[in-house]
Order: sequence, then structure tokens, then C-alpha cells
Amino acid sequence: MTRNMLRLVLASLVSVTLTSSAFADVTIKSTVSGKGMGMGGTMTSVTYLKAGKMRNETTVGDTTRVSIFDLDAQKMYAFDLKKKEADVYDMQKLSEDMAKSVQISDMKATLKANGQTKPLGGKTAAGYDMDVSIPATMGGEKGMKMTVSLSGPVWIVKGAPGTQEYMAFYKNAVEKGWFFSDPRQAKAQPGQAKAMAEMYRQIAATGGIPYEQDMNIKMAGEGQMGAMLAKVGNVSMTTTVTSVETTAIAADLFAVPAGYKLKEQK
Repeated sequence: MTRNMLRLVLASLVSVTLTSSAFADVTIKSTVSGKGMGMGGTMTSVTYLKAGKMRNETTVGDTTRVSIFDLDAQKMYAFDLKKKEADVYDMQKLSEDMAKSVQISDMKATLKANGQTKPLGGKTAAGYDMDVSIPATMGGEKGMKMTVSLSGPVWIVKGAPGTQEYMAFYKNAVEKGWFFSDPRQAKAQPGQAKAMAEMYRQIAATGGIPYEQDMNIKMAGEGQMGAMLAKVGNVSMTTTVTSVETTAIAADLFAVPAGYKLKEQK
């Protein structure tokens, strides 16, 4: 996996880790560190939420990528701030296509309280142990069979600002079959995208927001390629919330900037 691909994976994961809902304006800032395939990476993330829309900005080095999700319109817009063009995705169609490569009925997911607590952001976070695994195929419906697993501790602040919005957003999004990864990465690894969506649905159901999370992603598959994935296809990341605000956000932040060329993607 190239350094650019690693950054794409990490940025995709960050975009799913911090989201909220339609009832209030919420801004969540975080820092993320990750590693995999012998490489390390760090980034910052800012997620804005307003009236069923979410904008996530992830910055790695001097590059900032933006993803805008419109839950009601079933659209996603993705662009690099250095360019004057934005990719447009039909999320309903993408979700339907991806469902053909993921065996949802065989998914296993647990999130169990471990009885520990930890001070984070001036609040007390409760500890949970996460374990999600899901069978999928890589490279299309008839591609290589593989299993994606996610595990690690999650520290959740219950009743934190924006909690009700966070819970409602994930409930609505998962019911629509949505995922929050970069579509290019999700198409290549649909199991990972679906596992992430299920994981955060379960986190939202706890009645809180994850203020810190250590996540280990592992992949295993068939044959020589599967063996390679099991050996080098793993990623780990730590996400820490630095602030959560509920002040008003301008509506135009959730639109593609004027003058950008829109490119419809399949």
C-alpha cells in the first residue's frame, strides 16, 4: 500500500468516526494518529453538523480534503481545497452496489462496557470494548472472499454536548444503508466500510459520544492475496476529541464552493 493510499484510508476512517445529526449545529475537533504497513501518519479533523448535513475536513501535512454528506438528498461531495472541482456521489446507489459484496447477515458486532472510567476533555468517559467482524468480497461481488475485523477500547462520554444529534444521525444513516468512507476506498474494501458503519451505530446507541478510541483493523482472505492481507494489510489508529461545540454554523459551509466544477461519479 502506498503512502497516499494509507492517507486515504486514515482520512476515510476519520470521516466516519465523528458525525452528528439534524437537530442542532455541532462542531467536533479531533486529532488522529495512525500507522500501518510500516508507515505512520497524523492528521487533524473538524466535523461540522447542521440540519441533516455533515462536513468533514481532514488535514494531513499541507493537504486538506473535504467530504460533505447530505442525508436527505442522498448525496456526497468530495474535494481537495487546492483544486476547483468536486466529485459527486449518489449514496443510495453506492450503498446498494456495496451491499452485493457484504454478507450483513453473517456480521458479528459487540460493544461491552468494561467497568473502567477515564477523564477526557474535563468529563468522565466510560470504557467499552469493541469487536466487529464481517465477511465480504474484495474486487466486486465475485471477488476474493475476506473477513474484516475491528477491535479496541472506546471511551464514551454520556450526555456530552451534541449527543442526541449524534445518536439520531447514525440511526437514520445506517437505516438508509449509508457508509462514511471515501467511496473509492469503500468500493475496494466494502467490508471495512460496513463494519465501520455498524460499529458507530452501536456506539451511538450507548447514549454518548466517543471522546477517545483505539481501533485496530485487520483483514484476512483466501489464497496468496489473503495471506498478504493478513500479514501487511492492517491499520491501527487513535482518535482523540479535543473539543465539542454547539454554536451556530453558516449553512453555506455545507455546499460546494461557487465556481467548482461538479463531476458525477459512478
